[in-house]
This record gives sequence, structure tokens and C-alpha cells, in this order.
Amino acid sequence: MVTVDELFAFESLLSDEEREIRNTVRAFAAERLRPHVADWFEEGTFPAREIAPELGKLGLLGMHLEGYGCAGTSGTAYGLACMELEAVDSGVRSMVSVQGSLAMTAIHKYGSEEQKQRWLPGMAAGQIIGCFGLTEPDFGSNPGGMRTRARRDGDDWVLDGSKMWITNGSVADVAIVWAQTVEGERQVIRGFVVPTDAPGFSANEMHRKLSLRASITAELSLDGVRLPADAVLPEARGLAGPLGCLSEARFGIIFGALGAARDCLSAAIDYARTREVFDKPLAGYQLTQAKLADMAVALGTGQLLAVHLGRLKDRHEIRPEQISAGKLNSTRVAISIARECRTILGANGITLEYPVLRHANNLESVLTYEGTAEVHQLVLGEALTGSKAFR
Repeated sequence: MVTVDELFAFESLLSDEEREIRNTVRAFAAERLRPHVADWFEEGTFPAREIAPELGKLGLLGMHLEGYGCAGTSGTAYGLACMELEAVDSGVRSMVSVQGSLAMTAIHKYGSEEQKQRWLPGMAAGQIIGCFGLTEPDFGSNPGGMRTRARRDGDDWVLDGSKMWITNGSVADVAIVWAQTVEGERQVIRGFVVPTDAPGFSANEMHRKLSLRASITAELSLDGVRLPADAVLPEARGLAGPLGCLSEARFGIIFGALGAARDCLSAAIDYARTREVFDKPLAGYQLTQAKLADMAVALGTGQLLAVHLGRLKDRHEIRPEQISAGKLNSTRVAISIARECRTILGANGITLEYPVLRHANNLESVLTYEGTAEVHQLVLGEALTGSKAFR
């Protein structure tokens, strides 16, 4: 018997440091997260305040950023960490992605030195939790239409609006909020560092979810939130700011979604080898082996693409459309594998005793957030044809 990693000689593509980081995260996930994740999912909760400092001690929060208490690892190492976290649950990886690739990256890439010094060390340690307020109730794929507004009032900024589907929102200490402002005679999108204890800021946790249940999701409300002049991210103007952060998060998903798929396939193989049907193991039937073979090939080729994109990122050569290609492929492959694995487990596949339907439900969200599959198709279509088709 061989694993998918062995089938594709995946280990040979990694450096010793990358394997060490991967193995450390895998061990932490097995000991600290996996025994509890089914209960968290069933209860619709996640102990972010408890887990974040532990993730910080491992150096996983903002791990691919330099300085300010961040580990400064390679992008590939970050991707491998995401793969191991999402092999447990997409909600866990989402918490790390939002903290590091969205909130921390926004401050690290676009913030002032004062903002970086104030927020990043605590966020890297998991003592300060961040969230990223871009999506609104009526504006997801079209963030340029956002209705949240920031206006000047003397030296201050005043923010009004709402944000939806915000991971970490109700447990965050700081929110990166994107809003429309007026500069001269034109509207410009700007980013703001908003302490969540600011008067007028509130976050309401969202319940009754069927996906990402082991994750905190909230709606943010900003009602006359007054901020000092230095709350604005000085280096971010226009949609390039939030989209630059989204590219970082999408990169983590390229690896992460495949971790969920790997966990499903492993569970299906183990089940098929021990489950007897008509007096022999399910794994001994041609139809089952055909399913497993196809899924192994899809997972392995996805992993090869992920590492290739990781190497491009580490050489600072990766382009947004390449990230879109990776995110589109990984999420499609992962959700297809999760659904197919459920068929192998039969009725047992719908229970929380096995991970496959939990992963499949989570991947419905992963397929959609950080750009829907359709948006990434259009990104690739524009890259291939030179013509925009978003409108």
C-alpha cells in the first residue's frame, strides 16, 4: 500500500525545513484539534481565544510575514501549514488565514510603522485577534459597490455601514474595515484599523449555519464610529488594497482545501479496507478502486500544482491569475473528492464519526469565499482573452 504523497513522491519536493514545519503542525493538529473538532462543529462554536495563543506559540499567525514577531517562513511552508490545519477542519484554517493573510497582511503591507508596532506583535502571538471587514450584505463578488462610508469630520474619520460573513468578527480586538471615501471629486476605497471597543462598533455572531460551524462568523455594524486621523492605512487606496490581501488568503486556500480532500480520501480508504460487503472488503471491488484511483490522481495533481505555485510565490513571481487558477482547481477537486468519499462510506458517511460530510459542508463555503468559482473563471478568462466579462 502507498499513500497519495508516496504515489506522487510529494516529500521529494519539500525542503527539510518545510517538512519540519509541516510535521509540527500535523502533530499539533492531531493532539490539540482533531479530538474536539466534531464537537465544535456540532455545537457551532470554536474556542478562538483559547486556541489563538497556542497557534501563536507555534509561529503560525502571519507566519509568512517578516518582522514584528512574525516567523518569516516561505510561502510554501505557510501553504503546508494551511494544508495540515484544514485536514482537521476548514474553520481552523479560516481563523489562521483571516488573522495572518487578511488582517495582519493589511497592516503589514499598507499600514504605518506606528500601526505595525502597535498591532502586529500581539497578533502574531495570538494575544490580539483580528478580522477583515470587506464583504457586505449586498456586495460580495463586487466589493467596489460597497455602501460602507468613511467621512472626514475635522481631523477625525467617521465610519457608517455594515459588513457580513466576517470570520472572527465577534471575538476580534481589531477590525480592518474597508470603506468608500471622497477625495476631491472622486470616490476612493480606503482601509481603516478599527479597535472593536470603539463606540458605535458592534458585532453579532451568526448562527444556524450548515457550513463552517467550527468557526466564528459575524455581522459587523458601524454606527458613527469615530476614529483618529491615523486610523487609516496610509498605503492603501482603491480596490488594489483589499484585493492584495485576498490574494494572500487565496494562496493559503490552494493548499488548505487539498488538506480537507486528503483527510476525506484517507478516511474512505481506511473504511473501504475494513467494511465488508457481500463477504469481502469494500476495497476489493472494482468500482471502489476506480473511485479511489481517480480521487488519488486528482488530489496528487492538485498538490503538485500547489507546490509549484508556492515556489513561484517564494521567488516573488506569482501572478493573481495563477492564484485564481490554483484556488479554482483546489476547491473544485476537494469538494468533488469529499462528495465521492461520502458515497464509499454510505450511511456512515453522514455522521460526525467520520469527517467526510463535515468537510464537504465546509468546502461549500471555501468554494465561495475569497472569490467564487465563477469569479475566478472570469479572472482566468480575462487573462486568456484580454477582455473583461464581469459586467
